[in-house]
Formats: sequence, C-alpha cells, structure tokens
Amino acid sequence: MTEKLGVLGEKSARRIGVERVVNAPLPTVHGKFQAIGYVDHDRGDEQVALVHGDIGAERVLVRLHSECLTGDAFGSQHCECGDQLAAALRAVVAEGSGVVVYLRGHEGRGIGLLAKLRAMALQADGLDTVEANLALGLPVDARDYGAAAGMLHDLGVRSVRLMSNNPRKREALVRHGIEVSEQVPLLIPPCESNITYLRTKRERLDHHLPHLDAVAHLS
Repeated sequence: MTEKLGVLGEKSARRIGVERVVNAPLPTVHGKFQAIGYVDHDRGDEQVALVHGDIGAERVLVRLHSECLTGDAFGSQHCECGDQLAAALRAVVAEGSGVVVYLRGHEGRGIGLLAKLRAMALQADGLDTVEANLALGLPVDARDYGAAAGMLHDLGVRSVRLMSNNPRKREALVRHGIEVSEQVPLLIPPCESNITYLRTKRERLDHHLPHLDAVAHLS
C-alpha cells in the first residue's frame, strides 16, 4: 500500500488494518496449531489466529472468540466462555482443519476487565448483564469484528462455518466481506451459576440457545 506524503514531504507513520507479524507452532492439549500473530493498527491490539491443518478458502470451520480472562484463564462459571474456547479448539482438530480467532480487547463485550468486574458485582446484587452495563453508563456490546475479518482475509478465507450462537457475529463478518455459509451452534451445558446470564443472552441479546429449555429446574 502506498503511503501518502505529509505536509513536509515525509511519509506518514500511520498504518491501517491488521498486519501479520509472526507465525509460530503451538502444540496444545487439544492438538497442534500454528499461532499467527497480528497487530491491529486501527485499535492498537495484538491479536492471534490459531490455525489447525490446511484450511483452504471455502466453508472453513471458524470460531471468533472474545477474550475473557475470568472464563478462559480462571475457569469462571459466571459465563461459558472457557468451555466454549476449549470446545472450539477440539472441534477444529476433529474437523482436521479450522481457525480459532482469539480477539483481545473484547473483554466484557468490549468494556474492559475492570468494568466487567464492576458489572459482575451489580449482577450479584440482582441486575442482569444488560442492565449492569447500562447502570455503569456503558454500551451493552462494544465489540468490533473488523480485525477478525482482516485476519481471515489475510489467511485466504472467503467463507466460513461460524461456531457461534450470536447472530451479531455473523452479521459483522458479512459486513466485512466474509461469507457465512453456516452458523454452527456451540452449546455448553449450563450450571446454576450461569443460567440467569445465559437466559439473558437469549432473551435480550438474541443468542440462539435452545438447550436452555431442557434445564428449567435451574434457578
């Protein structure tokens, strides 16, 4: 991409989009991946795509996973994020190929770690996840998927089978030029600690979670 000259004739240092900077093998308990690291010049985040096998261009099995320190690292049962990440990694290995895009900067649906913890404290006092964000004066969902689409474009992916229960992820990829040929449910059995959170995601955020109907006994 040709950079424009500044007023004094110097090249602008401003870059846009995502830039691939490293590719390293990453053996995991689920299987072997290539960890492909990117810099998102638009938002300043460092991102990674975990690629398993030869992915091709069409109908690639893909998960866009929003960073969740409490769920992914600490095993929180407030959400299902950690289990979803593990399930997605297992799924692409079972498939023989696929991509898990791990999106940093998405903590708490984009509000950040400390704000998410504040929202969780409000939920413990009786608010739901939507009400808690709004009570803090924060957006319900501030995530942007432009970097994810840019990473998929860089990997040569044109269409995906998207592992997600969230219709907004599908809509976002389509807006950024990635065809979603299928949306693959990623359903994790709920527990008493997250059933209210999951029901709110279904009722107020339009997540497709039909398995919740079978657990009416959980409060």
